[in-house]
Amino acid sequence: MFNFIEKIGKIKLPFFSGAELYFDLGTSTTRIAVKDKGIAYKEPTYLGYNSKIKEFIFFGKEAKTILGKTPDFIRIVRPVVNGVISDFDAEVSLIQKAMEKAVQPYFSNLLLKPPFQAFGIVPSVATEIEQKAAEEALLKAGCSGVSLIEKPIATAAGCNFNIFSHQPNLIVDLGGGLIEMAIVSGGGIVNQKTLKNAGDHMDKLIYNYVYLKYGVILGESTCESLKTNLLHFQKEEKTATVRGKSLESGLPKSIRIKTSEIREALLTHLNQILDGIKELIEGSPPETIDEIFKRGIMLTGGLANIKGIDGFFANEIKIDVICAENPDDVTIHGLMKIAKNKEHLSKLVIR
Repeated sequence: MFNFIEKIGKIKLPFFSGAELYFDLGTSTTRIAVKDKGIAYKEPTYLGYNSKIKEFIFFGKEAKTILGKTPDFIRIVRPVVNGVISDFDAEVSLIQKAMEKAVQPYFSNLLLKPPFQAFGIVPSVATEIEQKAAEEALLKAGCSGVSLIEKPIATAAGCNFNIFSHQPNLIVDLGGGLIEMAIVSGGGIVNQKTLKNAGDHMDKLIYNYVYLKYGVILGESTCESLKTNLLHFQKEEKTATVRGKSLESGLPKSIRIKTSEIREALLTHLNQILDGIKELIEGSPPETIDEIFKRGIMLTGGLANIKGIDGFFANEIKIDVICAENPDDVTIHGLMKIAKNKEHLSKLVIR
């Protein structure tokens, strides 16, 4: 009976237009936008699973808040790792909950719920199986149709670049699960390089640094807040007091951490990103390099919010570096932009 109702709901009626939804299923943050409404949902990609009742009971911000504070029977799950789905059922549950919370209110006053046409993004390095997983997750969550686009293309559109122009643009997306570097031109990717050691890996480096230097164990959330609040590339020296567990006594211990220490902990990692950009440029045709030198490099993603990171990169690479406006949401805005032009969309959809 329920399957029959679901099938009826997915029938496309000529007089009953569907609703377009846009999904950025990120490693750190899940974003959902509704056509003509903008971003409706933006929360961390975390869930809390209760093994006693075998159900997901915490979602998004709430699940992230309780990280490290739960009893044994509640497990915090991160369904997306390195930009691709690693726990299919958890991701479906998260999308369903997000749609129920943020999307359904827009259509609650309608007698018949419109079919949802979903537009999603996948990393340029995603395999066919990983692309299929993203498609199936959106279908299982209640969407009637799914179109997928490569992330660098959507990001380029969100930066207000003409993605069909033959002027190459180098975009570096500094995300939580992946660092994606791509040269976009002529409606496709000319050259790309991906690093899996992204924002989440930086939290682990801070954990290791504090562990070795101070003999203190910090929680995942504390390491992330140190990165967010202290890391910058300006002259100002910030200080934060954090509390962790002492290795000596096992009791709480407070320590003061400076900006210079966070930079020291992450310098090797930042140099790896710079080396990746240099390798990408070196492996590109000379004409492309000339254009990139003139136009500069665009930084997007959460780490692009770090103050002074554009100047730090520009000083090392000797090419102008620009941070995108509102770098966190550039990709989903680009996806919305692409979906508006159906003629262009058909040329960019990968499945």
